[in-house]
Amino acid sequence: MEVVHLGDPVLRQKAEPVTEFTDELRSFINEMFDTMIEAEGVGLAAPQVGKSSRFFVIIADDDVRRVFINPQIISTSAELVPFEEGCLSIPKVYEKIMRPEKVTVQAQDEFGKKFILEADGLLARIIQHENDHLDGILYIDKGDADFKKKVEEQFAKREERRKAKLAQKKAKQAKLQAKLAKKGGNPPNA
Repeated sequence: MEVVHLGDPVLRQKAEPVTEFTDELRSFINEMFDTMIEAEGVGLAAPQVGKSSRFFVIIADDDVRRVFINPQIISTSAELVPFEEGCLSIPKVYEKIMRPEKVTVQAQDEFGKKFILEADGLLARIIQHENDHLDGILYIDKGDADFKKKVEEQFAKREERRKAKLAQKKAKQAKLQAKLAKKGGNPPNA
């Protein structure tokens, strides 16, 4: 799976509820765990891999694999704590974000079974971060406005460079194919 980056519209959409708990969904969830682990992340929401659906996966500091489908945060503590956050969709960018220390979440597992979980510390923070993804909210939205603007501009420039490189590559391929066609040769496999 490919993790989408800041600037991809799916990251700003409100994700759709999951209504069917199928083998296909469970397979997708397993792929998400593999992608998250490979990227050395602790949480991954479906929108981050291009799927606008209300679920995310987590492996916190207790090494337990957790799946949250159609989650709802039903309570948070009044106490807020700062913690430096990062995101697989905004690689190599970190900022201290204030969030509630404790959270209670209601969700479904990959088989549709409902559960309620009370969490604190890192697990609570990851749940809140990933749950925000399902509403099109990124951690940079919760921090300093100037920092957010700078990060968004940086990623917009990266995307422009990526598109320019892709266009150059396509132009080279088209030029090569035109040369080969003119000589009567077969174009290379793309």
